Amino acid sequence: MSGPRWDVDGRNWPNRTTSRFVETPGLKWHVQVAGEGPGVLLLHGTGAATHSWRDVLPLLARNFTVIAPDLPGHGFTTGRPKQGLTLNGMASALTDLLAKLEASPTLIAGHSAGAAMALQLVHLQGRETPVVGFNPALMPFPGLAAKLFPSLAKALFINPFVPRMLAGIARIPGETGRFLGRATGSKIDAQGIAAYEALMSHHRHCGGAMEMMASWDLEALSRLLPKIASPVLLVHSSADKAVPLDSVERAAKLIPDCRLEVLPMLGHLAHEEQPERAADLIGTFLAQKLGLETGVPA
Repeated sequence: MSGPRWDVDGRNWPNRTTSRFVETPGLKWHVQVAGEGPGVLLLHGTGAATHSWRDVLPLLARNFTVIAPDLPGHGFTTGRPKQGLTLNGMASALTDLLAKLEASPTLIAGHSAGAAMALQLVHLQGRETPVVGFNPALMPFPGLAAKLFPSLAKALFINPFVPRMLAGIARIPGETGRFLGRATGSKIDAQGIAAYEALMSHHRHCGGAMEMMASWDLEALSRLLPKIASPVLLVHSSADKAVPLDSVERAAKLIPDCRLEVLPMLGHLAHEEQPERAADLIGTFLAQKLGLETGVPA
């Protein structure tokens, strides 16, 4: 399927100078690497890419080595993990990427579905790496939706016309920005909206996001949460229209070493609305857990 092109859609990509392309079995990753110091891995959510961390990355890079990939099926990363876009498949693919980069992060931060992936990754690796999850999508949908949504997402994904239709809608002037506001409750800057437009106007990116939603088993993830050995900070927002607060509260109670913080007046893309706050939460949490002298400078 046609996807975003680095020489066209990536010409003005946020933090472009930090970008590189890295090959692992079955995949050619677009990944951004910046800074020096303890490693921090940033994982975006469904339908996004590295631009999601555009303002967080340079702030963290003052004190840390920051690694931010476009996940399989998203952005400028091409190819396919051996196990598909399942949680296990993507966590295994990320393990390959980190090995290729010779990187061993001291903290993993994920947004929405990226938070789920962060927890799956630390469990797969058998490590106690600290995790920060922003607006985390960790729990199954309640009631009948738990049964219907995965089936619906799968049915839509296998219909080749649906990703093309969504990409066509995204090309309508102003529609991407309106959609983000309706779906997330967030107000983000023009650079962020332009990056989402560049991605969502390509049906390969839309199809990858839909396949990921269709492939994930959040019921299995919820059963995994009590086994997470890592210290975890979950950060939610009071105006999030995508993930209900009660689902995050339930997830926080299941994770043995977990603290929940709720940010007022922000939506699902809180880390894009207030990147300084997001970077400070990451840096401070890592400093506390590792005994570092500082988090992120003002």
